[in-house]
Amino acid sequence: MASVLPMAGRVEVGGGCHAWLPNRGGWGMSNAGLVAGRGESLLVDTLYDLRLTRVMLDALAPVTATAPISTVVNTHGNGDHWFGNQLVAHAEIVTASGSLADMRQVGPAEMRQLAAAQGLTGRFARRIFGAFDYAGIEPVLPNRVFDGELVLDVGGTEVRLIDVGPAHSAGDTIVHVPQVRVVYTGDIVFAGSTPVVWHGPFANWLAACDLLLGLDADTIVPGHGPVTTKKAVRDIRDYLEHVHEQATARFTAGMPAMDAARDIRLGRFAELDESERLAVNVHTVYRELDPSLSPLDGPGLFGRMAELACSHSGF
Repeated sequence: MASVLPMAGRVEVGGGCHAWLPNRGGWGMSNAGLVAGRGESLLVDTLYDLRLTRVMLDALAPVTATAPISTVVNTHGNGDHWFGNQLVAHAEIVTASGSLADMRQVGPAEMRQLAAAQGLTGRFARRIFGAFDYAGIEPVLPNRVFDGELVLDVGGTEVRLIDVGPAHSAGDTIVHVPQVRVVYTGDIVFAGSTPVVWHGPFANWLAACDLLLGLDADTIVPGHGPVTTKKAVRDIRDYLEHVHEQATARFTAGMPAMDAARDIRLGRFAELDESERLAVNVHTVYRELDPSLSPLDGPGLFGRMAELACSHSGF
């Protein structure tokens, strides 16, 4: 069930930094950001389809009219953070090398194929992604790639890019604006919804949380959910530790991964949206513990989540 966010649209978070928030939560309803300096600005992520990205760019126009977008940072390679790139193709588009690899593997065509799948997997994909229109999207890949850290000057404002992945995905960039104590986390932080560990290892994501907690930053703009504080980072860290511990115990006991996903009790995390992502997270733990286990492709991962969602509520 999609949740309604307490704020929507362009939200100023201080010192020329803005967040773009959708009017509801749920799969694919991602956030973006804008860092405006003197005469230019940096956009953090585009959105899942062209319509959503156009609406965002139009809403940012009062700022970008005098500070045009010169740089775009894609925080990672999931489509809800880069499928709108063609609308800002004039800018320098930056991402981490791991993120570029993900983009090359899964683009709009693969999402259309997932939505057309037969059976439970297809029904689940159409339920969660049916509101998005992947038609007309021409994949525009980043034209600048970095590893580790990169410091940019955006019209006199220092912006630090730090690749903390692989974690959520093969590459995960956080965008830190030190002078205004703001950080855009990409999907290292989900505020109010369940994180999904597509790639791992879990240890890298926990380390990324520790890095965020150690930054001189007050305002956290997550990849999904409302603008928040470091409490959301601690909550994500606690969830990941809990799932890793519970899945490890069941792996050691010889329980199959899907049985473990059905068996794990989430406690205080049970009310998080998109709880079916637990199926992917358990599979990732099992693969960490036994690298000989075969990886699952996108339809395979969504199939497991569909099974878990169906067993919980049906659809």
